[in-house]
Amino acid sequence: MTGPESEGSLVRRAVCPGSFDPITNGHLDIIARASRLYDEVYVAVMINQSKKGLFEVDERIELIRDVTSEFANVRVETHHGLLVDYCKQRDIPAIVKGLRAVSDFDYELQMAQMNNGLTGVETLFVPTNPTYSFLSSSLVREVAAWGGDVSHLVPPQVLAALNRRLRKD
Repeated sequence: MTGPESEGSLVRRAVCPGSFDPITNGHLDIIARASRLYDEVYVAVMINQSKKGLFEVDERIELIRDVTSEFANVRVETHHGLLVDYCKQRDIPAIVKGLRAVSDFDYELQMAQMNNGLTGVETLFVPTNPTYSFLSSSLVREVAAWGGDVSHLVPPQVLAALNRRLRKD
């Protein structure tokens, strides 16, 4: 897959997919790094109908748009279905995924091989910043639900949304 030509040069596109329920500083770090490497970075909020999230998809999109507003080349959208279909529709040849540990690699490698086999889309693995190596949205939700301090794990806007959702304001 290749991107369309823009003023005679190839536009480099990538997608950072996830559920982002909620977006964490770890997610934001990967998005920021991808935004320095690619002309256009899509943040795809993937919808899993079998999961009930803490935040509605529209709320997640609004939060992500807010915390990524400093990156002029980042677009936030939602998608229900196969990630490779999303990539194909937007002519995106690369998926950027953060890896925290070997256990992430085992699962993500299988997904990368499947995605490549389906459409040829490539997956680039970015090692997470060690500061965020333990961080996941599910841990943030759990710690916040029990009243723990997650202020150093999420952007301030997300912390405020968590506190409102969990009635801690």
